Amino acid sequence: MAVLKVKFTKTKRDKLAQILWILNWVSVVSGIILFSLGLFLKIEIKKRNEVMAKGDINSVPNMLISVGVIACIINFLGGKICYDCSDANKFSRWKLVMLPYIVCTFCFTFCILVGALMCYTMRNELEESLYLGLRDAIKFYKDTDIPGRCFLKKTVDLLQIGFHCCGNNGFRDWFEIQWVSARYLNMASKEVLDRLNSNVDGKFLVDGVPFSCCNPSSPRPCIQYQLTNNSAHYNYDFLTEELNIWVKGCREALLDYYTAIMRSIGIAALLIWLFELSVLIGVRYLQTAMKNVLLLGDLEGESDGWLLENSFVETAKYNINIIKNFGKANQISTVSGMNDPNTDVQNTNCGKTNVTTKSIPAAR
Repeated sequence: MAVLKVKFTKTKRDKLAQILWILNWVSVVSGIILFSLGLFLKIEIKKRNEVMAKGDINSVPNMLISVGVIACIINFLGGKICYDCSDANKFSRWKLVMLPYIVCTFCFTFCILVGALMCYTMRNELEESLYLGLRDAIKFYKDTDIPGRCFLKKTVDLLQIGFHCCGNNGFRDWFEIQWVSARYLNMASKEVLDRLNSNVDGKFLVDGVPFSCCNPSSPRPCIQYQLTNNSAHYNYDFLTEELNIWVKGCREALLDYYTAIMRSIGIAALLIWLFELSVLIGVRYLQTAMKNVLLLGDLEGESDGWLLENSFVETAKYNINIIKNFGKANQISTVSGMNDPNTDVQNTNCGKTNVTTKSIPAAR
């Protein structure tokens, strides 16, 4: 029994073909939107790849870009097919192409859904990439004279100023590394030597942060050194007073930024998927309705259209049998449930036994 069978008159078939022709051109625009969203996300990730570890974070934008290009091609072809389907004579030349086209479009539509869901599952990979990338960027913050690292100080400073953040997880991350280059340390100072000698690794560690961590909205001048020393500043209590530096870590700030972008892209991709799915359903109805018109032979009469010719269970069994028997060229196909008429043919016995065959005379 056909699934969701609908009866179409010639007028309804013509209107459906015209509507689908328009919707396929709209789908071309949706493909351009998907491509643009993927390209935008890729550029945003590229802007800050210095503070990201290498990983699979580009899989989502690459997926959206690929799907967007395929959408433009498939929907352009679909528009041509639907335009010709308004004429039964023109449909005959697309008859063999329609079903493969619908199958390919279904797979492509499924890829859009996968891309939309990937936007919501990318957070964990992005968080790990940011954690490792920011950790190394802060670690090499002081290496302004080393090729390949000299740009990291500027990158981290602009990042902290632009995103109102400090450190990787927070401002205390700067307490655990030497972020002041040795060329700017006065080795004749007793205080500097004491700090270097007091650390096992011989690093110059201070309870201070770079200037880019300062909050310009704070009414008090920025306190970026001796943050945990109450006696070093007048009327200052480290435990109770709100610090005038950014408290949020840059990993959290960047993660919130990219999460908002991917959430918006995911919603847009889901809407495009629903739109493409509705167009695909319409094309399937048009294909079955036009096919039945040709079978009936009455181009002006009514015809049935459906999503599936048989029930879901029968269709699933049929496809499973096709997969099981795929490639078994030397075996009898039982997909259609019919035996090969050229096999199992019984030999007829006309009652003659021990019939001798005449030998072929030898050539002289």
